Amino acid sequence: MDVRNWLRGFRYAYEGLRYALGTQRNMKFHFFLSFLVLMSAIVLQLPRTDILFLLLAITLVVVAELINTAIEKAVDLAMPDRHPVAKIAKDVSAAAVLVSAVFAVAVGMTVFYDPLDRLFHHLVRDERPISAGIVLVLLALVILSVVVIETRFSDRGRLTRPSLFAAVAFAVATTIVLIARDTLVFLLSFGLSSLVLIVLYDKKHRALASLVLGALIGVTVTCAAYYFAGRFFAG
Repeated sequence: MDVRNWLRGFRYAYEGLRYALGTQRNMKFHFFLSFLVLMSAIVLQLPRTDILFLLLAITLVVVAELINTAIEKAVDLAMPDRHPVAKIAKDVSAAAVLVSAVFAVAVGMTVFYDPLDRLFHHLVRDERPISAGIVLVLLALVILSVVVIETRFSDRGRLTRPSLFAAVAFAVATTIVLIARDTLVFLLSFGLSSLVLIVLYDKKHRALASLVLGALIGVTVTCAAYYFAGRFFAG
C-alpha cells in the first residue's frame, strides 16, 4: 500500500511538472536554456564540480517556477477578482523566480568564463580591421537572408520564418565581438541580444523557434560574410 501511494504521488508530481511545462511560457524557456547550458557543459568538458553548480542553479530556477505557478493558480482560485493582496502574493512569488534566475546567471558566467575565454581566443585569431563599410555589408546580408527565407517559406507556418529583429540583434552582437575580440565583450554583447529575444518572446509576436532561427541566421551569416567582405574591402 505504501508503494502504491508513493507511485501515485510520483505520478501526481509528474502531472504537475508536465502541466507547468505545457502551459507556462517561462517554464518552456527555462527548460530550453537548461538544455543549451548542459549541452555546452558537455562540449566544453567542464569538471564535475562546475556541473554540480550548474545543476543546482537549474534546479533552483525550475523549483521556483513550479512554486510560482502553484501560488498563481491558488490565488486565482481564492480571489478571481483583482485584489491588492493577491497582487502582492503573485509579485513575491515572481520575485523568487527572479532571484533564482539571477543566481543561475551568476553561476553560469562564473563557470563558463574560463572555458569560453580559451575557446574564444582559439577561434578568433584574425586581426583584420573592420571598417564601417564592412559592418554595413554584414548587416545588409543578414537582413536580405531573413527576407529571402521569410518569402520562400511564408506559406509553411510561422515556425519556419525567422525573426528579423532577432537576426539583426545577434548580427550586431557578433559584429561587436569581431571588432573587440574580447571574451567579456562577447558575454555582454550576447547577453544583451538575449534580452532582446526575451522581450520579443514575452510580447508573443513570435514563437521561440522563430527567434532562435533568427538568432542563428544573424550569427552564421555575419561570421561567414565577415571574411569575404573583409577581403573585398581590404583589396
